[in-house]
Amino acid sequence: MRLWLSKSSEVPLRVQLEAQIILGILSNDLKADQRLPSTRELARRYKIHSNTVSAAYRQLATKGWVDFRKGSGVFVRGRASERSHEGDRPLDRLISFFLNIGLDKGHSLREIQLRLRHWLSLPQPDHFLVVEPDPELRRIVVNEIEEATGVRAVGVEPADCNKPDLLTTAAPVAMFGQAEVARSSLPRDTYLITLRSRSVPESLRGEKVPAADALIAVVSCWPAFLLWSRTMLIAAGLDPNALSVRDAREKGWEKGLRSMTVVITDSLMASQLPEGCATRVFRVVSDSSVTELRAYVEEFFK
Repeated sequence: MRLWLSKSSEVPLRVQLEAQIILGILSNDLKADQRLPSTRELARRYKIHSNTVSAAYRQLATKGWVDFRKGSGVFVRGRASERSHEGDRPLDRLISFFLNIGLDKGHSLREIQLRLRHWLSLPQPDHFLVVEPDPELRRIVVNEIEEATGVRAVGVEPADCNKPDLLTTAAPVAMFGQAEVARSSLPRDTYLITLRSRSVPESLRGEKVPAADALIAVVSCWPAFLLWSRTMLIAAGLDPNALSVRDAREKGWEKGLRSMTVVITDSLMASQLPEGCATRVFRVVSDSSVTELRAYVEEFFK
């Protein structure tokens, strides 16, 4: 696990550490049940106080991201929404495996056949349904899916998933962190595609560290994007005084952007920036999830 920690930053080291571990989990760089470095090991590696690491781990445990296992250490908490991928199994073996599980759990062959008929009778999807409680993140994910797949996407709050006909010809998707909320809002027999967030290394790949005198703006309507971007840029060693964080929901957000060395923004805001801005777009959905969505379109939409 690689981290970027800035000791001279106004952002506390505990917050930097906590934020990067959460992003690692959301992006699947840190996998369920993976053991994290010990408090002492992490403190020694990055030359920080062990109390800082302990405090970050405690916060992560309180928020449900990690588990403390007595005598073993700290582990990434597994989630019910995790799906196993059995793509390397032959189809007949998969079907046989599924039938055996159903029969072992007491379901009759007749019952299994009826449920299979239900799934096979579902209409062919023609759009993605993004189930996400955060309205700004929802708009960004909708935009990224449409750009990546060329397929229409619609965003809804979890509470709206019980509306009649909402799921007709829809392929529901949700970000990994909200998968359990989305799943509980959808009918029990609904298949949900879970999307991973881009990891920190994935987002920074190929990016050069700006010069010390560079002026950098971060622009978005999504508050979490502003917070995460600022935290990560400072952790990477950028001077906080060189950062200008702009909430695009506020009046005058676009003033002076052309004079910035670079403007970091999300995919939705990129088209709304003033002409002439040197723009870097940081996307939310990981490359692996984009590949999965495209494969899903090829398999089920055409």
